[in-house]
Amino acid sequence: MRGWMGAALGCLALGAAPPAFAQDFGRIASEALHQRLPGDSQNLSKRDLVAGLKEALTTGTKAASRRIGVRDGYYGDAGIRVPLPGVLADAQKRLKPFGMSGPLDDLHLRMNRAAEATAPTAQKLVLEAIRTMTVEDALGLLRGADMSATEFLRRKTEVNLAAAFRPYVEAALADAGALVALDTAVAKYGAGLVQKDAKGWLTDHAVAGALNGLFYYVALEEQAIRRDPASRTSDLLKRVFGG
Repeated sequence: MRGWMGAALGCLALGAAPPAFAQDFGRIASEALHQRLPGDSQNLSKRDLVAGLKEALTTGTKAASRRIGVRDGYYGDAGIRVPLPGVLADAQKRLKPFGMSGPLDDLHLRMNRAAEATAPTAQKLVLEAIRTMTVEDALGLLRGADMSATEFLRRKTEVNLAAAFRPYVEAALADAGALVALDTAVAKYGAGLVQKDAKGWLTDHAVAGALNGLFYYVALEEQAIRRDPASRTSDLLKRVFGG
């Protein structure tokens, strides 16, 4: 499982194709939904299928948010811990063996504390996206090809999520002291190498990392609902995904 975590974290940058994560998340959807497509053995209405999918995604999102929205929810989890961006990560790696990476380690911690603090907001935004899914959206996802789940989530949520989420992340970075720590780290290690708008650069990176961690655990929760009957905790989930 840890190998998959690393692949997900490395590939889910917003605005770029996420091949490793897409393959795994798509596989989860395919293996569960194509073994027995919802409705094949029961007379389920479109309304039931859509409601079942929304309930599964809602349950997964809430569980994921509870998991990551605590102290060390990101920083203490090597699979979703948000790394420092670019040259700062490189400098941290080179200096850590010599005990000289203190300012960068401080920035790294504070950035992840900001991600933990914004988990409830991320949950709210994702749940809103789930609520606005149409019948056509949901049925296409249920009966789509292997990549349809990831493609759907990215196409329908990532641009609006990132835009809406960004102010909250920026505020959380400031509250956590990450922006002050950034100035210290850039002055010491990144002068001439970091983009001019260092704050915007860090904020964009933190937004992507925070959403990556949330969606990773939503995928695992969704996998549990689709594969494990014990995780189907309502009559609707049992009817749609099997009892």
